[in-house]
Amino acid sequence: MAGAQVTEIHCKTLLNRLDVPMFPFRWTLNPYRGCRHACRYCYARPTHEYWGMDAGRDFEQRVFAKVNAPQVLRQELKRPSWRGESIAIGTASDPYEPAEAEYGLTRGVLQVLVDFANPATITTKGVLARRDVDLLRQLSEVAEVSVNFSVGTVDEEVWKLTEPGAPRPQSRLETMQFLVENGINAGVMMAPLLPGISDHEENIAAVAAAAHAHGAQFLGANVLFLKPGSREWFMPMLRETYPHLEQGYAKLYRKTYAPEEYTKGVLSIVDRERRRWGLHRRERDPAPKPVRGQLELSLSQAKPSRRRPAAPARGGQLELALTA
Repeated sequence: MAGAQVTEIHCKTLLNRLDVPMFPFRWTLNPYRGCRHACRYCYARPTHEYWGMDAGRDFEQRVFAKVNAPQVLRQELKRPSWRGESIAIGTASDPYEPAEAEYGLTRGVLQVLVDFANPATITTKGVLARRDVDLLRQLSEVAEVSVNFSVGTVDEEVWKLTEPGAPRPQSRLETMQFLVENGINAGVMMAPLLPGISDHEENIAAVAAAAHAHGAQFLGANVLFLKPGSREWFMPMLRETYPHLEQGYAKLYRKTYAPEEYTKGVLSIVDRERRRWGLHRRERDPAPKPVRGQLELSLSQAKPSRRRPAAPARGGQLELALTA
Protein backbone atom coordinates (compact mmCIF):
# COMPACT_ATOMS: atom_id res chain seq x y z
CA MET A 1 0.00 0.00 0.00
CA ALA A 2 1.88 3.04 -1.29
CA GLY A 3 2.11 5.99 1.06
CA ALA A 4 1.45 4.00 4.22
CA GLN A 5 3.25 4.98 7.39
CA VAL A 6 3.94 3.05 10.57
CA THR A 7 4.07 4.81 13.93
CA GLU A 8 5.71 3.18 16.93
CA ILE A 9 3.71 3.31 20.16
CA HIS A 10 4.00 1.78 23.62
CA CYS A 11 1.00 0.07 25.18
CA LYS A 12 0.22 -0.24 28.88
CA THR A 13 -1.85 -3.38 28.42
CA LEU A 14 -2.15 -5.83 25.55
CA LEU A 15 -4.80 -8.34 26.57
CA ASN A 16 -8.42 -7.32 26.02
CA ARG A 17 -11.24 -9.09 27.80
CA LEU A 18 -14.53 -9.70 25.99
CA ASP A 19 -17.59 -10.52 28.05
CA VAL A 20 -19.76 -11.41 25.06
CA PRO A 21 -21.40 -14.86 25.37
CA MET A 22 -21.73 -15.36 21.60
CA PHE A 23 -17.95 -15.32 21.08
CA PRO A 24 -15.95 -18.55 21.59
CA PHE A 25 -13.12 -16.68 23.34
CA ARG A 26 -12.75 -14.18 26.18
CA TRP A 27 -9.30 -12.76 25.54
CA THR A 28 -7.86 -11.04 22.48
CA LEU A 29 -4.72 -9.19 21.54
CA ASN A 30 -3.59 -7.15 18.56
CA PRO A 31 0.08 -6.18 18.08
CA TYR A 32 -0.96 -3.52 15.54
CA ARG A 33 -3.67 -0.91 14.99
CA GLY A 34 -4.80 -0.35 11.44
CA CYS A 35 -4.15 -2.73 8.56
CA ARG A 36 -2.73 -2.26 5.09
CA HIS A 37 -4.67 -5.21 3.75
CA ALA A 38 -7.38 -2.58 3.23
CA CYS A 39 -10.32 -4.99 3.08
CA ARG A 40 -13.33 -2.93 2.08
CA TYR A 41 -15.66 -4.70 4.48
CA CYS A 42 -13.39 -4.81 7.56
CA TYR A 43 -15.41 -4.54 10.76
CA ALA A 44 -12.36 -3.19 12.65
CA ARG A 45 -12.19 0.05 10.67
CA PRO A 46 -14.09 2.09 13.30
CA THR A 47 -11.33 1.45 15.86
CA HIS A 48 -9.30 4.23 14.25
CA GLU A 49 -12.10 6.68 14.98
CA TYR A 50 -11.37 6.28 18.71
CA TRP A 51 -8.09 8.08 17.99
CA GLY A 52 -9.65 10.89 15.98
CA MET A 53 -8.83 9.39 12.57
CA ASP A 54 -11.12 8.15 9.84
CA ALA A 55 -12.09 4.53 9.24
CA GLY A 56 -11.05 4.68 5.59
CA ARG A 57 -7.68 5.83 4.33
CA ASP A 58 -6.31 6.43 7.83
CA PHE A 59 -7.10 2.85 8.85
CA GLU A 60 -5.34 1.55 5.73
CA GLN A 61 -2.34 3.86 5.69
CA ARG A 62 -1.68 4.86 9.30
CA VAL A 63 -0.60 1.73 11.10
CA PHE A 64 0.49 1.74 14.74
CA ALA A 65 2.98 -0.85 15.98
CA LYS A 66 2.86 -1.67 19.69
CA VAL A 67 6.60 -2.11 19.94
CA ASN A 68 6.56 -3.31 23.56
CA ALA A 69 3.78 -5.86 22.97
CA PRO A 70 5.82 -9.01 23.78
CA GLN A 71 7.18 -7.51 27.00
CA VAL A 72 3.76 -6.35 28.16
CA LEU A 73 2.22 -9.74 27.39
CA ARG A 74 4.94 -11.48 29.40
CA GLN A 75 4.10 -9.37 32.44
CA GLU A 76 0.38 -10.00 32.01
CA LEU A 77 0.81 -13.77 31.79
CA LYS A 78 2.93 -13.71 34.95
CA ARG A 79 0.04 -12.42 37.03
CA PRO A 80 -1.25 -14.90 39.64
CA SER A 81 -4.78 -14.18 38.43
CA TRP A 82 -4.06 -15.38 34.88
CA ARG A 83 -5.63 -18.80 34.27
CA GLY A 84 -3.99 -19.72 30.99
CA GLU A 85 -7.08 -19.19 28.85
CA SER A 86 -6.85 -19.22 25.08
CA ILE A 87 -6.05 -15.89 23.41
CA ALA A 88 -7.45 -14.86 20.03
CA ILE A 89 -4.83 -12.99 18.02
CA GLY A 90 -5.84 -10.75 15.14
CA THR A 91 -9.38 -9.69 15.96
CA ALA A 92 -8.96 -6.00 15.07
CA SER A 93 -5.84 -5.92 12.90
CA ASP A 94 -4.08 -8.66 10.98
CA PRO A 95 -1.12 -9.85 13.08
CA TYR A 96 0.77 -10.52 9.83
CA GLU A 97 0.03 -7.22 8.14
CA PRO A 98 3.08 -5.86 6.23
CA ALA A 99 4.58 -4.06 9.24
CA GLU A 100 5.23 -7.44 10.86
CA ALA A 101 8.04 -8.08 8.38
CA GLU A 102 9.96 -5.22 9.98
CA TYR A 103 8.83 -5.28 13.60
CA GLY A 104 8.33 -8.99 14.33
CA LEU A 105 5.87 -8.26 17.13
CA THR A 106 3.64 -11.25 16.38
CA ARG A 107 6.69 -13.48 16.44
CA GLY A 108 7.66 -11.99 19.79
CA VAL A 109 4.16 -12.66 21.11
CA LEU A 110 4.35 -16.27 19.95
CA GLN A 111 7.63 -16.74 21.82
CA VAL A 112 5.97 -15.53 25.01
CA LEU A 113 3.06 -17.92 24.47
CA VAL A 114 5.53 -20.78 24.01
CA ASP A 115 7.32 -19.84 27.23
CA PHE A 116 4.03 -19.92 29.16
CA ALA A 117 2.51 -22.87 27.24
CA ASN A 118 -0.53 -20.68 26.64
CA PRO A 119 -3.12 -21.69 24.00
CA ALA A 120 -4.04 -19.33 21.17
CA THR A 121 -5.84 -18.94 17.88
CA ILE A 122 -4.58 -16.73 15.06
CA THR A 123 -6.69 -15.25 12.29
CA THR A 124 -4.85 -13.85 9.29
CA LYS A 125 -4.65 -13.21 5.58
CA GLY A 126 -0.88 -12.87 5.83
CA VAL A 127 1.60 -15.25 4.25
CA LEU A 128 4.32 -14.25 6.72
CA ALA A 129 2.90 -16.88 9.07
CA ARG A 130 5.16 -19.29 7.16
CA ARG A 131 8.16 -17.59 8.78
CA ASP A 132 6.94 -18.53 12.26
CA VAL A 133 6.43 -22.24 11.65
CA ASP A 134 9.13 -23.05 14.21
CA LEU A 135 7.39 -21.22 17.04
CA LEU A 136 3.96 -22.43 15.99
CA ARG A 137 5.23 -25.99 16.09
CA GLN A 138 6.76 -25.44 19.52
CA LEU A 139 3.52 -23.93 20.79
CA SER A 140 1.46 -26.80 19.40
CA GLU A 141 3.60 -29.23 21.40
CA VAL A 142 2.70 -27.59 24.73
CA ALA A 143 -0.72 -26.00 24.14
CA GLU A 144 -3.66 -25.86 21.73
CA VAL A 145 -3.05 -23.57 18.77
CA SER A 146 -4.81 -23.10 15.46
CA VAL A 147 -4.30 -20.72 12.56
CA ASN A 148 -7.35 -19.52 10.63
CA PHE A 149 -6.62 -18.25 7.15
CA SER A 150 -9.31 -15.88 5.99
CA VAL A 151 -10.29 -16.80 2.41
CA GLY A 152 -13.78 -15.71 1.37
CA THR A 153 -13.28 -16.41 -2.31
CA VAL A 154 -10.74 -17.82 -4.75
CA ASP A 155 -11.99 -15.50 -7.51
CA GLU A 156 -9.08 -13.12 -8.10
CA GLU A 157 -11.22 -10.33 -9.53
CA VAL A 158 -13.36 -10.29 -6.41
CA TRP A 159 -10.20 -10.41 -4.28
CA LYS A 160 -8.70 -7.39 -6.04
CA LEU A 161 -11.89 -5.39 -5.58
CA THR A 162 -12.63 -6.25 -1.97
CA GLU A 163 -9.19 -6.98 -0.44
CA PRO A 164 -6.79 -4.83 -2.50
CA GLY A 165 -3.88 -4.91 -0.03
CA ALA A 166 -4.11 -8.55 1.03
CA PRO A 167 -2.07 -11.45 -0.40
CA ARG A 168 -3.63 -13.51 -3.20
CA PRO A 169 -6.04 -16.20 -1.96
CA GLN A 170 -3.84 -18.84 -3.57
CA SER A 171 -0.83 -17.59 -1.59
CA ARG A 172 -2.80 -17.81 1.65
CA LEU A 173 -3.83 -21.37 0.85
CA GLU A 174 -0.25 -22.35 0.07
CA THR A 175 0.90 -20.85 3.37
CA MET A 176 -1.81 -22.77 5.20
CA GLN A 177 -0.71 -25.98 3.49
CA PHE A 178 2.89 -25.37 4.53
CA LEU A 179 1.82 -25.03 8.17
CA VAL A 180 -0.33 -28.16 8.02
CA GLU A 181 2.52 -30.14 6.49
CA ASN A 182 4.63 -29.04 9.44
CA GLY A 183 2.15 -30.28 12.00
CA ILE A 184 0.22 -27.08 12.69
CA ASN A 185 -3.56 -27.16 13.02
CA ALA A 186 -4.56 -24.71 10.28
CA GLY A 187 -7.63 -24.19 8.14
CA VAL A 188 -9.76 -21.71 6.25
CA MET A 189 -12.37 -19.22 7.40
CA MET A 190 -14.63 -17.99 4.58
CA ALA A 191 -14.81 -14.61 6.21
CA PRO A 192 -16.99 -12.98 5.26
CA LEU A 193 -19.36 -14.29 2.63
CA LEU A 194 -20.62 -11.26 0.70
CA PRO A 195 -24.30 -11.21 -0.38
CA GLY A 196 -24.72 -11.56 -4.11
CA ILE A 197 -20.95 -11.78 -4.61
CA SER A 198 -19.62 -14.80 -2.72
CA ASP A 199 -22.59 -16.23 -0.82
CA HIS A 200 -23.73 -18.66 -3.52
CA GLU A 201 -23.18 -22.39 -3.82
CA GLU A 202 -20.60 -22.14 -6.58
CA ASN A 203 -18.29 -19.93 -4.55
CA ILE A 204 -18.70 -21.93 -1.34
CA ALA A 205 -17.90 -25.13 -3.23
CA ALA A 206 -14.87 -23.51 -4.92
CA VAL A 207 -13.34 -22.30 -1.67
CA ALA A 208 -14.07 -25.62 0.02
CA ALA A 209 -12.41 -27.47 -2.85
CA ALA A 210 -9.34 -25.26 -2.69
CA ALA A 211 -9.15 -25.68 1.08
CA HIS A 212 -9.35 -29.46 0.72
CA ALA A 213 -6.73 -29.49 -2.02
CA HIS A 214 -4.34 -27.62 0.27
CA GLY A 215 -4.86 -29.88 3.28
CA ALA A 216 -7.04 -27.65 5.44
CA GLN A 217 -7.85 -29.20 8.82
CA PHE A 218 -11.12 -27.28 9.10
CA LEU A 219 -13.18 -24.73 7.28
CA GLY A 220 -15.59 -22.21 8.77
CA ALA A 221 -17.71 -19.35 7.51
CA ASN A 222 -19.46 -16.17 8.54
CA VAL A 223 -21.70 -13.69 6.75
CA LEU A 224 -20.91 -10.03 6.17
CA PHE A 225 -22.04 -7.52 8.74
CA LEU A 226 -21.72 -3.77 8.30
CA LYS A 227 -20.99 -1.58 11.30
CA PRO A 228 -21.07 2.21 11.13
CA GLY A 229 -17.59 3.18 10.01
CA SER A 230 -17.29 0.07 7.85
CA ARG A 231 -20.47 0.64 5.89
CA GLU A 232 -19.25 4.02 4.60
CA TRP A 233 -16.22 2.41 2.96
CA PHE A 234 -17.88 -0.71 1.65
CA MET A 235 -20.96 0.75 0.00
CA PRO A 236 -19.12 3.11 -2.42
CA MET A 237 -17.16 0.13 -3.75
CA LEU A 238 -20.40 -1.79 -4.13
CA ARG A 239 -22.12 1.06 -6.01
CA GLU A 240 -19.19 1.40 -8.39
CA THR A 241 -18.52 -2.27 -9.03
CA TYR A 242 -21.81 -4.07 -8.39
CA PRO A 243 -24.45 -1.36 -8.91
CA HIS A 244 -27.17 -3.97 -9.44
CA LEU A 245 -26.70 -5.06 -5.80
CA GLU A 246 -27.06 -1.65 -4.16
CA GLN A 247 -30.81 -1.79 -3.58
CA GLY A 248 -30.54 -5.33 -2.30
CA TYR A 249 -27.93 -4.32 0.26
CA ALA A 250 -30.02 -1.35 1.35
CA LYS A 251 -32.84 -3.75 2.13
CA LEU A 252 -30.67 -6.47 3.63
CA TYR A 253 -28.57 -4.17 5.83
CA ARG A 254 -31.07 -1.83 7.37
CA LYS A 255 -29.24 -2.76 10.55
CA THR A 256 -25.72 -3.97 11.23
CA TYR A 257 -26.50 -7.64 10.72
CA ALA A 258 -28.31 -9.27 7.84
CA PRO A 259 -31.71 -10.78 8.71
CA GLU A 260 -31.62 -14.14 10.43
CA GLU A 261 -33.59 -15.78 7.62
CA TYR A 262 -31.01 -14.75 5.04
CA THR A 263 -28.10 -15.86 7.23
CA LYS A 264 -29.72 -19.23 7.83
CA GLY A 265 -30.16 -19.64 4.09
CA VAL A 266 -26.46 -19.11 3.45
CA LEU A 267 -25.44 -21.36 6.31
CA SER A 268 -27.78 -24.09 5.10
CA ILE A 269 -25.48 -24.37 2.07
CA VAL A 270 -22.52 -24.55 4.42
CA ASP A 271 -24.24 -27.14 6.59
CA ARG A 272 -25.16 -29.26 3.60
CA GLU A 273 -21.50 -29.33 2.57
CA ARG A 274 -20.46 -30.31 6.07
CA ARG A 275 -22.92 -33.18 6.26
CA ARG A 276 -22.15 -34.29 2.75
CA TRP A 277 -18.44 -34.79 3.42
CA GLY A 278 -18.56 -35.44 7.18
CA LEU A 279 -15.39 -33.51 7.94
CA HIS A 280 -14.90 -31.73 11.26
CA ARG A 281 -12.18 -30.13 13.29
CA ARG A 282 -9.74 -32.52 14.83
CA GLU A 283 -10.73 -33.75 18.27
CA ARG A 284 -7.78 -32.03 19.91
CA ASP A 285 -9.14 -28.69 18.67
CA PRO A 286 -12.88 -28.68 19.49
CA ALA A 287 -15.15 -26.57 17.30
CA PRO A 288 -15.98 -23.20 18.86
CA LYS A 289 -19.50 -22.08 19.58
CA PRO A 290 -21.12 -20.44 16.54
CA VAL A 291 -20.68 -16.68 16.19
CA ARG A 292 -23.50 -14.96 14.26
CA GLY A 293 -23.04 -16.77 11.02
CA GLN A 294 -19.94 -18.75 11.91
CA LEU A 295 -20.27 -22.46 11.39
CA GLU A 296 -18.05 -25.46 10.92
CA LEU A 297 -18.42 -26.68 7.38
CA SER A 298 -17.26 -29.53 5.24
CA LEU A 299 -14.49 -29.48 2.70
CA SER A 300 -15.93 -30.04 -0.76
CA GLN A 301 -13.96 -31.69 -3.55
CA ALA A 302 -15.75 -29.75 -6.27
CA LYS A 303 -13.48 -28.04 -8.80
CA PRO A 304 -12.94 -24.32 -8.06
CA SER A 305 -14.29 -21.75 -10.50
CA ARG A 306 -12.63 -18.47 -11.37
CA ARG A 307 -15.80 -17.00 -12.85
CA ARG A 308 -16.59 -13.63 -11.32
CA PRO A 309 -20.22 -13.43 -10.21
CA ALA A 310 -21.59 -10.48 -12.17
CA ALA A 311 -24.96 -10.91 -10.47
CA PRO A 312 -26.42 -13.12 -7.75
CA ALA A 313 -26.19 -16.77 -8.72
CA ARG A 314 -29.41 -18.44 -9.77
CA GLY A 315 -31.19 -19.30 -6.57
CA GLY A 316 -28.61 -17.29 -4.63
CA GLN A 317 -29.49 -16.39 -1.07
CA LEU A 318 -29.55 -12.63 -1.70
CA GLU A 319 -31.98 -13.14 -4.57
CA LEU A 320 -34.18 -15.33 -2.40
CA ALA A 321 -34.10 -12.84 0.46
CA LEU A 322 -35.26 -10.02 -1.75
CA THR A 323 -38.07 -11.93 -3.42
CA ALA A 324 -39.40 -13.72 -0.36
